[in-house]
Amino acid sequence: MQGKHRFFTAQSPLNGVITVKGSDARHIGYSLRMKINDRLTLCHGGYDYSCKITNITADEVICEVLEKTPIHSEPSVFLTIYQAYPKQDKLESIIQKTVELGASRIVPFISKRCVSRPDGKNFRQKHIRLQRICEEAAKQSGRGIIPEVSEIMSFDETLEDMKSSELRLICYENGGQRLSESVAANALSNAASIAVMIGAEGGFERVEYESAVSGGITPIWLGERILSCETCPVAVTAIIMNITGNI
Repeated sequence: MQGKHRFFTAQSPLNGVITVKGSDARHIGYSLRMKINDRLTLCHGGYDYSCKITNITADEVICEVLEKTPIHSEPSVFLTIYQAYPKQDKLESIIQKTVELGASRIVPFISKRCVSRPDGKNFRQKHIRLQRICEEAAKQSGRGIIPEVSEIMSFDETLEDMKSSELRLICYENGGQRLSESVAANALSNAASIAVMIGAEGGFERVEYESAVSGGITPIWLGERILSCETCPVAVTAIIMNITGNI
């Protein structure tokens, strides 16, 4: 029987024991007030380990492994969302919702129409919080991995980074192929890795769109209704997960 509290760990079991340290250990002992013999679930390497707490100190929690089960919640496709940096705290919501739906990586980047334009130094201060939000969303949704929030990129760096994915897409409000159409659906179903580029408020400049398309990125269209920059990535992730059989 799995415990209702679930944590990711970088440590694999050693002689049937996993030791939780750092902030998670303090959270277990002080915030959750868990005690010896309480059950929890530790996630590592694609497996859930159902554990019983055998000892708690101020800095670590010793857990005895009772059962090991494979995690079936990870999508069959590796989806990267490239999100032009939005205003206010919209990126936090985008990360939370897309991770819950199955995105494996979120890459913020700067495009011409971005109003908020943090430099690398300013973004690094926020990056810790964004990665924490990502981890909490992974815990909440029962993911088998903690998806990555990348460092912020320029537009050109984003185009280069997208080349590592089998299928590369850009959401464009002025036209493109519907994701539900047969050609797009077949391409999605056959790709092991998918990258989707999404604009900030106001979408993309025409020159950016043309640069992406000339680089082999396929434009996609989500219909006549113009979605906000925080709704679009959630809708795209849900559609892709549905077409690929992950919802």
